[in-house]
Amino acid sequence: MSRELTIIMYHYVRALSRSRYPQIKGLPTDDFRRQIEYVQEHYTVIGADRLLQAVTEGAPLPPKAALLTFDDGYLDHFTNVFPLLDAKGLPGCFFPPARCVLDREVLAVNKIHYILASPASPTEIADRLFELMEAWGEPDALRSREAYREAVAGDHRFDEPQVVLIKRLLQRELPTPLRTRILDRLFDTYVDVQEEVLAEELYMGLDQVRCLRRHGMYVGSHGDRHAWMDRLDPEEQRKDIDRSLEFLDQVGASLDRWIMCYPYGAHDASLRSCIRDRGCVAGLTTRAETGDLGEDDPLRLPRWDTNDMPKVQGH
Repeated sequence: MSRELTIIMYHYVRALSRSRYPQIKGLPTDDFRRQIEYVQEHYTVIGADRLLQAVTEGAPLPPKAALLTFDDGYLDHFTNVFPLLDAKGLPGCFFPPARCVLDREVLAVNKIHYILASPASPTEIADRLFELMEAWGEPDALRSREAYREAVAGDHRFDEPQVVLIKRLLQRELPTPLRTRILDRLFDTYVDVQEEVLAEELYMGLDQVRCLRRHGMYVGSHGDRHAWMDRLDPEEQRKDIDRSLEFLDQVGASLDRWIMCYPYGAHDASLRSCIRDRGCVAGLTTRAETGDLGEDDPLRLPRWDTNDMPKVQGH
């Protein structure tokens, strides 16, 4: 009886060369189509229901089972991903953070992406970031530049060290008020589009998420604001998860047995206890491996990134 599961993670899927910021790290639409054809040829794509049955009832998976997951609620997923999956009769699992859909707020993770996709070099952005840190931060609350570089060294498989440094400083390493203030200044400096305009271009709306679900796609939790959940205290974790579940209820998603997709793959024992108490039966990380439901903790399932999949050439 097979218990192996290949989970594949996607983010931006768009015609990059024709987009407002072509340097965004995404998967071109044609490459996505070819990769899905490759997956169809070599795997059996399952839906969330099969995963939930396998976890809760011990039901077998088909040989070479694969689950397709799409993080962050991008409009790309409605306009570029959904039509292709629907035409091929393939299920997908979508994980939008509540805040970007309900509040039309550009998440910090996406502000950072767009800053890095601007014409400015990572070195220029990092230098400006450190200048703002030193101008606005409390000296006793900050470490040296070298200490920050060492803290995030080797922290990402797909980014150069300078990019990792910028991301981690603006995501988690700095005190929250300072981090937010600096991020907003860098966004205003390097991104030439208003936040409210970008939010409408970037994210699905509530009706579009509901449409995905009505057409057989799964919609699960990706938290409220795409936070590093293991950096939140238990009460903050509960508030974030509960807002996400309120959003899923508005979408019409089931709250009986549901799937959590951890932002950044980050989780801890406190968070796992919180979501387990609220009916979560599977949690998706960013650990790059093929999962085995006979061995893996179902709340710590690994996922491959799209960049880990074979690069399929066009014909």
